[in-house]
Amino acid sequence: MNILYEDNHLIALNKRPGEIVQGDKTGDECLLDTLKHYIKERDSKQGEVYIGLPHRIDRPTSGAVVFAKTSKALSRINRLIQDHEFHKTYWAIVKNKPPKEDDHLIHWLKKNEKQNKSYVVNAETVGAVRAELIYKIKSVSDHYFLLEIQLLTGRHHQIRAQLSAIGSPIAGDMKYGFPRPLPDASITLHARKVEFVHPVQQQSLSIVAPVPNTHLWKIW
Repeated sequence: MNILYEDNHLIALNKRPGEIVQGDKTGDECLLDTLKHYIKERDSKQGEVYIGLPHRIDRPTSGAVVFAKTSKALSRINRLIQDHEFHKTYWAIVKNKPPKEDDHLIHWLKKNEKQNKSYVVNAETVGAVRAELIYKIKSVSDHYFLLEIQLLTGRHHQIRAQLSAIGSPIAGDMKYGFPRPLPDASITLHARKVEFVHPVQQQSLSIVAPVPNTHLWKIW
């Protein structure tokens, strides 16, 4: 259990690639249930352990996930997210250099439920939602580019779809156009940092997640 931050109200974990945050149709064990069991055992709690989930990240993605330990903290974080006051910074490794050193990307996305994939579509498309992010090239290696991304909206597979749309699919992300998988079947998208005002203590909080200990991340 890789705990990044914990107090009486919140706990933040560094999710590994391949872990699922919440249970799905695969039936695989999820981080939410693992965390409940961990706290129950660690703190010798009787009965059910309350853990609220205000946000998620994709299964192949790694990085910071914040959980609420009380219903009050959950409702307040949900409000921060609705008010765009829960700020998320991602890192992504791509092989194809983006068209610009930095840019504000705006696309319209539509989710295909059957494929579990989001497509860039025209704004007039029925069911399309607006997706926005800001990226910049943070570092360059011999073969790859490290991007830092500020997520402005929280759409399904948003970063993956938007970077693919500009010709820079994330390394390992075959669903969105990268030509081959990585050895561990992950993609090089990492929820690097979350920043928000603590829902109870009312102090600014910044939680940073170390990158995975894998070949492409070790470059940086």
